[in-house]
Amino acid sequence: MSADSICITFDSPPARLSQEIVFAGEGEALGGFFAREERTFFVTDSNVITLKAARDFFDSLRVRGTIDVFVIPAGEEHKTIDTVLAIVQKALDAGMNRKSVFVGVGGGVVTDLTGFAASIFMRGAAWEAVPTTLLGMVDAAIGGKTGCDFYGGKNIVGSFFPARRVLVKSGWIQTLAQREYFSGLGEAFKTALLFSPPLFDFFKTERRGILEREERAVSHCARECAAAKARIVQEDFTEQGKRAFLNFGHTFAHALESCAGFGKTPHGDAVAWGIARALELSYAKGLCAPSYRDEVFACMESFGWQTAPRHSAPDASVTADDFLRAMKKDKKKTGGLHRVILQRGIADTVIAEVSDSDVRGVLW
Repeated sequence: MSADSICITFDSPPARLSQEIVFAGEGEALGGFFAREERTFFVTDSNVITLKAARDFFDSLRVRGTIDVFVIPAGEEHKTIDTVLAIVQKALDAGMNRKSVFVGVGGGVVTDLTGFAASIFMRGAAWEAVPTTLLGMVDAAIGGKTGCDFYGGKNIVGSFFPARRVLVKSGWIQTLAQREYFSGLGEAFKTALLFSPPLFDFFKTERRGILEREERAVSHCARECAAAKARIVQEDFTEQGKRAFLNFGHTFAHALESCAGFGKTPHGDAVAWGIARALELSYAKGLCAPSYRDEVFACMESFGWQTAPRHSAPDASVTADDFLRAMKKDKKKTGGLHRVILQRGIADTVIAEVSDSDVRGVLW
């Protein structure tokens, strides 16, 4: 194990699973982490493969021999069961077997798809993640959720199947487009509100360093979020209790992504808006004080996230009824009610069941 790492152990009968999150140094080549004796099948996407950092990574591996790399189309619209099956087919064509290792090199879409493909390949092959986005580093690659979108719903098909190792190198973040960087910040901000008052203060006091992607600021956010998520998923691997808190903002966010068209709104931006709606609902239900809601809104707006009842992404023809229909596809609904994550205050979180009329009250 690396000296600079976090190890998570999951009790998930009949197997006891683990995941190591390794923070690679700036001068440390990621290619050196892969054993020569293992058959490894790499999956990346058409955006990542064009990056110099990705070319350097794959070149460092090719120096040691031939490698198998499958490039999938980039974008949430390609997060489908067809792409999962294409990964499985290419792995078979490449001669992979149950002892082979799948490696997803990319953002959350790539790691979710790679992990799910590995989970169904010959009833389960090991996989690892090399997240290239802040979203992947702070959330998507950590904890074991894998899957794809299906029938207009977000992550409807999937499995709990953790990568045995996640290799985090913050240098990737400098390659991100602004919208992708902010997508990751949305998930980091969510983690701060849920588990880390000091990280929330960091967002308020270190706004400039975060916006300018200073190495110190980015690394601090990534490590704090990884540690917080590691703690909660180790306690509740299959989301029967506190791990559900990680869905804060997501019930609203997933419906927004569906109504706007998958891929139009970066996931973290949708989550940030979803957090604003969840806090407005928390206030409406008498759970949180207006001062807490206003403090969070002010911080969010200073980063440019939308807090208004209507997000700008969906077409003007999309109604609140359309939004509610999209919410009903969410995995977290129970009966006729919506299961949402609300807050009383910073790091004071509850799971609540709310009605259509409750939700309608905080929408346009």
